[in-house]
Amino acid sequence: QLVESGGGMVQAGGSLRLSCALSGRTFSTAPMRWFRQAPGKEREFVASITWSGGNTVYADSVKGRFTISRDNARNTMYLQMDSLKLEDTAIYYCTVAGFWGQGTQVTVSS
Repeated sequence: QLVESGGGMVQAGGSLRLSCALSGRTFSTAPMRWFRQAPGKEREFVASITWSGGNTVYADSVKGRFTISRDNARNTMYLQMDSLKLEDTAIYYCTVAGFWGQGTQVTVSS
């Protein structure tokens, strides 16, 4: 089971930190990813991280503002989101090995 947390409402320019906790199983060797889906839009890739954490990939839209990390000892992945923009408003999902969390809402206001 994947459980996201840390979403909420924040003003533009602010920060949020999302967490994705794995329970029941361990996928510590698998890459983990964040996706997001804004209202009326398709789900899009945000960021990914390998098992070692040594390789990360970001969507161009978040590069330089978001930071993905993981703690394999805690089976948890994070997404630090800084300099948030209105267009970052979406439901954020984590995924690993074909499993998806239920999502956490992020709302950025002006």
